[in-house]
Amino acid sequence: MNILVCISSVPDTTSKINFTDNNTKFDSNGVQFVINPYDEFGLTKAVFLKEENQASITVLTVGDPSVEPILRKALAIGADKAIRINYSPTDSYSTAYQIANHINSSEYDLIIAGKESSDYNNGAVPGMIADMLEIPFINACNGLTLEGNNLKLTREIDGGIENIQTKTPIIIGGQKGLVEESELKIPNMRGIMTARTKPLEVIESSDHTSLTESISFEKPAAKGSCKMIDENNINELVQELHNVAKVI
Repeated sequence: MNILVCISSVPDTTSKINFTDNNTKFDSNGVQFVINPYDEFGLTKAVFLKEENQASITVLTVGDPSVEPILRKALAIGADKAIRINYSPTDSYSTAYQIANHINSSEYDLIIAGKESSDYNNGAVPGMIADMLEIPFINACNGLTLEGNNLKLTREIDGGIENIQTKTPIIIGGQKGLVEESELKIPNMRGIMTARTKPLEVIESSDHTSLTESISFEKPAAKGSCKMIDENNINELVQELHNVAKVI
């Protein structure tokens, strides 16, 4: 089985976010970039499938050379090959377009992506890829088992769990539950050394014009001051909630 895991490079959630050029561009200075957490769940699941079924794993991302460290980490975790599409995406559609073009020229049985990225939270790329390739798409998967070419999937829906059975090829949007956080693989020294010898291929992007443009960014409003009220002074608390916060 050939598995493709689509990963993206996102700022660590502890990073301090700033913008430049009159709030029109993201400032990457001093920001630590990591594998998108939802993608990491999918990558770890792919490694388990590889161990159980002798699968081959290719990891792919769209970006400039600055994203190559996360590809090397993915190789150290257990992927066999990495591909970087040399393109700086500006929206979900352009990202999906580049990935779909690559998949069209290759043969993958299972395509795993995170259900969304932790930076923009659009959750659009996997579904767009499926539409472009005209293959089935199951989003928000939290369970996957493989029996030959048959896949059994689970995902949370309103009021319960949906059980799905399908065949490959298919693309899924994964999340926590594919594996648990305690199962996420940390690269060991052997994996890091081996990753240096694994292939990292750079392919040029397909001609494409982005359909959307980010006009500006804005940070959330700063938190207001906090007034401490003695726990025994209920009357003052009620007055503050009624006259100042106006929530009662």
